[in-house]
Amino acid sequence: MNINNVSLTISAVSKQQYPKTDIPEFAFAGRSNVGKSSLINKLLNRKSLARVSGTPGKTITINFYNVDDTIHLVDLPGYGYAKRSKSEIEKWGKMMEDYLSSRQQLVQTILLVDSRHEPTSDDITMCEWIRHFHERVIVVATKMDKLKKREIEPNLERIWNVLGLTDDDILVPFTNTDDEGKYTVWDMIEMMRAPEDGDY
Repeated sequence: MNINNVSLTISAVSKQQYPKTDIPEFAFAGRSNVGKSSLINKLLNRKSLARVSGTPGKTITINFYNVDDTIHLVDLPGYGYAKRSKSEIEKWGKMMEDYLSSRQQLVQTILLVDSRHEPTSDDITMCEWIRHFHERVIVVATKMDKLKKREIEPNLERIWNVLGLTDDDILVPFTNTDDEGKYTVWDMIEMMRAPEDGDY
């Protein structure tokens, strides 16, 4: 995909603040510090458009990134951060449910999991949530460059099995050190944005 203009439309905390546009949206969900901001920056060929932090739980808003007025990439707040208060966790849950259940512009939510670790109970819950709202589950396994070669296949198999993925689902290995995963994600977005017969 050729990208010319990218901008942060809004960092929203309620559905009243969501962009008033009809362009399709693709959202990225995952645990705090799993690499959502890094993935978005990689997809958009930008170094720091999406804020990257070594501190888990940094993103507490829903961030809408406008790509050439054709799509929004949406960075959802990370889950599973233990230091959040009960009220913050409840607020997060309400924000996520409002967006996932009622946002008509949302084409697909993509789940990110850390390839180095077994998916957590929160990852499994989010996977089930995505399956409820979408026809299929798309998972991006981040930080693949941190794995030894002998770990890659068993780790991807573990993610597949723990999340209960099926033949209709998609698992994409991703690393910031090359562009293969980036192109795969863009190919999926392009096909889902304007599906032809037999596609997705």
